Amino acid sequence: MQRLKTRACNALNFLKSDLHPRQTDYKFADPLKVSLPMYIHLKTLGCRLNEAELETWSRDFQALGHSLTNQPEQADLLVVNTCAVTEEAVRKSRKLLGRAHRQNPHARLVVSGCYASLDPAATSRTEGVDLVVDNRDKERLVEIVCRELDLKVMPDAAIEAESAGLLERGRQRAFIKVQDGCRYRCTFCIVTLARGEERSRLVPEVIAEINRLHAEGVQEAVLTGVHLGGYGSDIGSSLHDLISRVLAETDIPRLRIGSLEPWDLPERFWELFQNPRFMPHLHLPLQSGSDSVLRRMARRCKTAEYRRIVEQARVEVPDLNVTTDIIVGFPGETDAEWRQTIDFVESIGFGHLHIFAYSPRSGTKAAQLTNPINREIKRRRSEELHALGHKMQRETLQNYLNRTLSVLVESAGDTGWSGYTPNYLRVEIEASPQLELCNRILSVELTGITADHDKLNGRLASAGP
Repeated sequence: MQRLKTRACNALNFLKSDLHPRQTDYKFADPLKVSLPMYIHLKTLGCRLNEAELETWSRDFQALGHSLTNQPEQADLLVVNTCAVTEEAVRKSRKLLGRAHRQNPHARLVVSGCYASLDPAATSRTEGVDLVVDNRDKERLVEIVCRELDLKVMPDAAIEAESAGLLERGRQRAFIKVQDGCRYRCTFCIVTLARGEERSRLVPEVIAEINRLHAEGVQEAVLTGVHLGGYGSDIGSSLHDLISRVLAETDIPRLRIGSLEPWDLPERFWELFQNPRFMPHLHLPLQSGSDSVLRRMARRCKTAEYRRIVEQARVEVPDLNVTTDIIVGFPGETDAEWRQTIDFVESIGFGHLHIFAYSPRSGTKAAQLTNPINREIKRRRSEELHALGHKMQRETLQNYLNRTLSVLVESAGDTGWSGYTPNYLRVEIEASPQLELCNRILSVELTGITADHDKLNGRLASAGP
């Protein structure tokens, strides 16, 4: 009996170790009250941060002895992480909840995310919803679900579940949520309201999670957050400190960071790239190449400053790949302002563009602006920007022909394998799908560009570490 209780408590301690240290006033179910493990289906919409949260929940549920399923019809519990960044995202979130309930009306349905957090009362009234977990409580979602829905622990399964990781689900890259919330109020963004005040995870927690994932075989970690540059403002730390300590206290071969606002680059940031394990890719959201549009967006970086940052970055970091976000058709965007955006984007030469046609989001200041841009103009401008983006991407890829770079191999196709270089360029590798290459870092000779002009072709040179 004591041995059984010890094993159950070990599983519970594993879950508690991932909780924010300030959250200590919750009680777990008695580990001796056991039941059959449940099948749980997790689904998310939206950003990388939502994906990182889903990965954490999956590990925590498995640590308690429950099993994951890709089939919602087979699940006893459905967990949906919603998005509200645009009205279209809201529509998709509502549709996803309805579809989840229709696919499996007998399963318990738990909802979290930005859509649910902006109007939890309305979400809780949605047919089939059993529980709404606010964004501010996401770190404790598994704990809250277990308590509120009376999910029990299965100790024998729990002790084995700790070894179940991303690799078993075909994922070689782990997204690590290190921060939530944002202090800024860009006029087009609803996420600051949905996510609340800034909250940072302690550095030892992040390091422990990365070490655990690396021990499971994960080769690459990506640090993510709503306002990543604000990491540590509430705990006396900084993004520079976090990255430095992760590089010093873990051995994971590859470390990346998610989207980082250009005005948030920490002091001594470029020196971090001297460590070859810190990957040379930066996603710096621009949103517009017109200073007058940036003012209406309440962005904190003008185009001249953005240009200086990118120029310095390319001097300091060899092979740096800079990618960005652009919003098309922001209210009042004139033809002259649009030309400024096109000219600025082309002069910078991005490796990839994420392009979003503006749509009003209720609850934001931008939704109240006059002179909306009609759909046809937004369509034409989007097409022009997409064409420019493809041109810049081809030019970026051409710079790497006849070179040899390390590639983390992630998936196999009918004729070969694919993966990503350190600076996040995708490579199609000519190699037999029968070879055991998945999750290996290999040296690849870059020999050409694919027919669709968005990937490199390559052949194996030699095995990497």
